[in-house]
Amino acid sequence: MQDEPNGTLDDIGKVPTCDRCGSEEVVVDAWACWNRDRGDWELERIAQSAHCDVCHDETTLAWVTPSGTTNQRVRALNDRFRRTGKGKGTILLTSGVQNQGELFVVAAIEAVRRFDDFSEDNDPWGEHDFGAVEVDGQNVFWKIDCYDLSMQYASENPANEAVTLRVLTMMLAHEY
Repeated sequence: MQDEPNGTLDDIGKVPTCDRCGSEEVVVDAWACWNRDRGDWELERIAQSAHCDVCHDETTLAWVTPSGTTNQRVRALNDRFRRTGKGKGTILLTSGVQNQGELFVVAAIEAVRRFDDFSEDNDPWGEHDFGAVEVDGQNVFWKIDCYDLSMQYASENPANEAVTLRVLTMMLAHEY
């Protein structure tokens, strides 16, 4: 891995990216050991090879300071979760949506995945966390909320996947 952080203050905030496409959607194999005293896994060793989920190939990591704002990062994570289901989280369907039947549910999920009509009116913070779609003549609202890992409180940092669970809720407009 190239340019791996060396633990200085200059490294704070840097993230690993694919050196070809610049995506942050990279993974590495790692070894972890259980720490009895802390009751948690501790990272022991990271493999030298990395894989990019965007390029779908092996890559070399480049460590960079993200240039985007926090809202841009939240927007990217929300879009990825909504469109692909990737990331930590779950999709909740209200009973009204479920009662419409399996074909309606599938159509609603597809409509939410394809939604891209964001504007200042429906997305004032630029986080792509709410929308409305029409499915079989019915208005369906969807909303992404970001919680801490216990799902008891709002996430302290929705731009950080390590501390955030996304919940995408879909409901019929009249259930709102």
